[in-house]
Amino acid sequence: MTKAEDLTTHAGWGAGYPRLMITGDGGHREVPLRESVTRIGSGPEADIRLEGVAAVAGEIFHDENDEYVFIPHQEGETNARLQPMETATGQDGEVLRTGARFTLGEWTFVYMRDEYADHGRPFGGREGGEGELQPDQPARPDYSADAEAAKNEE
Repeated sequence: MTKAEDLTTHAGWGAGYPRLMITGDGGHREVPLRESVTRIGSGPEADIRLEGVAAVAGEIFHDENDEYVFIPHQEGETNARLQPMETATGQDGEVLRTGARFTLGEWTFVYMRDEYADHGRPFGGREGGEGELQPDQPARPDYSADAEAAKNEE
């Protein structure tokens, strides 16, 4: 039988297939998030290139806590209140959780990450017993060495 302490959402660095579902221009696509910074925009420096938005309309940072943080650089909508983020030197942003939605121009983005690795869902998410087992999770692992190694690989 699985013990409650084994049912955390502190999976390995970058686990859970973090990705964006992007809808607009009559279609949709899925884009994996693999870099420490993913830039969204219409310019040549954008990793995800889209028409009708600023050269760099937004960025997603994979931070040292294994979180994905969205920082908008142009007007759009989010499903959470933006707040200053240390990850992006105090710029307003949002820690993304599975199902988080935001827009840039005519494009809609939905962040997805398998629940077992989405740090905001305790005990492996709904499938792992969240709602039935509610004691505190153990402290998050120190991902700083993984974060540094990922930066050095780029």
